[in-house]
Amino acid sequence: MKEIEKKFLIKTLPQNLETYPKIQIEQGYLNTIATPTLRIRKYNEQYLLCYKFRQKTERQVASVAKEVELPLTQEAYHHLKTKIDGRMIEKRRYLVPLKDELTAEIDLFDGFLKGLEVVEVEFPTEEIASKFTPPDWFGKDVTFDLRFKNAHLCSISSVSEILDNLEK
Repeated sequence: MKEIEKKFLIKTLPQNLETYPKIQIEQGYLNTIATPTLRIRKYNEQYLLCYKFRQKTERQVASVAKEVELPLTQEAYHHLKTKIDGRMIEKRRYLVPLKDELTAEIDLFDGFLKGLEVVEVEFPTEEIASKFTPPDWFGKDVTFDLRFKNAHLCSISSVSEILDNLEK
C-alpha cells in the first residue's frame, strides 16, 4: 500500500477530543538504522509487523512510502518486543474528520514522550497533498523534520530533546 502523508505539530487541540474515535498504540522498531524500517505495533488489541520503505518523489510535498502490514500473534509481538531498537512508543490516536473526506490523526504521546502532540493527514494522491490547507489548529509542518519520525523518537531519552530545540 502506498502511504502519502503530512505531519504537523498541534497549535491547539480540537474541542471535545474525547468524542472522536480513539486508538491505543504501542510500537517499537526492529530496524531504525537503514531503509526499510521494520516495526511492530499493537493497535488496540491487534498486533502487526510493518515493513515501510520511504520513497523520494519529484515534488516532495508529502512523505511517501510503501507500507506492508502483516498480522502477528500476541506471542510473536511480545517476543519481538524484546528485540527492539530504543524504547517503545506509546500514544493515543484520535481520528478527527476534516473536509474533503480527509482525516486528522492526532497522536498524543505518553511515557517518555509525554507532551508531544502531532497530527498526520494521509492523502489519496500527492496532488491533493500539495493543495492541502491545514486547519487553524494545526501548527508547524514537520513532515520532513527527521526529529519527528517515530523511528527517531524511539531513540531519544526525553521529549524535551526535540521540543526545547524546535528552531534548530
